[in-house]
Amino acid sequence: MKQRIYIDTSVVGGFFDSEFSETTHGLFERLEKKEIIFVVSDLLELELIGAPQKVRELLYKYPPTSFERIRLSKEAIELADKYIEEKVVGRTSLEDCRHIALATIHKVDVLVSWNFKHIVNLARIKGYNSVNLRNGYSMLEIRSPKDLLTYEND
Repeated sequence: MKQRIYIDTSVVGGFFDSEFSETTHGLFERLEKKEIIFVVSDLLELELIGAPQKVRELLYKYPPTSFERIRLSKEAIELADKYIEEKVVGRTSLEDCRHIALATIHKVDVLVSWNFKHIVNLARIKGYNSVNLRNGYSMLEIRSPKDLLTYEND
């Protein structure tokens, strides 16, 4: 079964960012080879509205079967609010919390992000998962795209 990988906005933007592009291109190559499926939310699509045109249009280069689309729900909004109530992050990181909540609720294999301050950060990951477990959800695997590249055997 293909890995279901939730991507946030930083991954789409990272495709065109000199610091992150090589690794991000590698992740998208895995998508092209049909090794993985991206889970994308309507929240991602909303966040891309203000992005440069090439960033907004990147996902349209791939067939719809490359993606599983999910919608922001009341359940996800409530879980995201709990992350903030528990002070995993501050209120200014509400959208990040909603990405985490969506990925948690939809039981993806992994959420990938280039956001090291609010998402791919060991203390934050422990906080999100602590809230998840206390509220009856599974732990969420959170990684940077570097962790999802495949390497040849030596």
